[in-house]
Amino acid sequence: MPGRTPTASDPESRYGFDESGSSIAQRLAQFVPQSLARRGLSVRLSVDRTRYERGEPVEFTITIRNRLPVPVTIATPKRRLWGWTIDGLLEGSDETRYMSDNPGTFAFRGKETKVVERTWNGRLKHVGDRTTWELPERGTHELAAFVATGDGRLRDTVEITLE
Repeated sequence: MPGRTPTASDPESRYGFDESGSSIAQRLAQFVPQSLARRGLSVRLSVDRTRYERGEPVEFTITIRNRLPVPVTIATPKRRLWGWTIDGLLEGSDETRYMSDNPGTFAFRGKETKVVERTWNGRLKHVGDRTTWELPERGTHELAAFVATGDGRLRDTVEITLE
């Protein structure tokens, strides 16, 4: 419904994608071998430009596409299905993440494309005796997006320069 705030029970609120779909398609996806399902996915990361001032927010788009004409379900070793990093720091933070050891599944309809837009605030979060948000060094930094399969194959990177 327009104007309605998403709730935790909404299919798209948990991971940022609309996860509602046909139960028949989900059942069919279980018959596609993982190796084929993973080869059928592509990850694309895009930014509107590659040069930013230090501390300036960086808006980016992650596009994950099932190139196969059949539904697929990708198994992930933990609950995380996808994510992004800056210089290897998950969501720009060295904070320890406590994720359930239960595996997850990431379902796609045939030829489906999932798109999520995010913003990195331009700072790195360091957690220690106290939490600090620091400006990264000037220079080239790697922004990456991935599907959390555990093998690092389903990912894309973009280099950005901070001035």
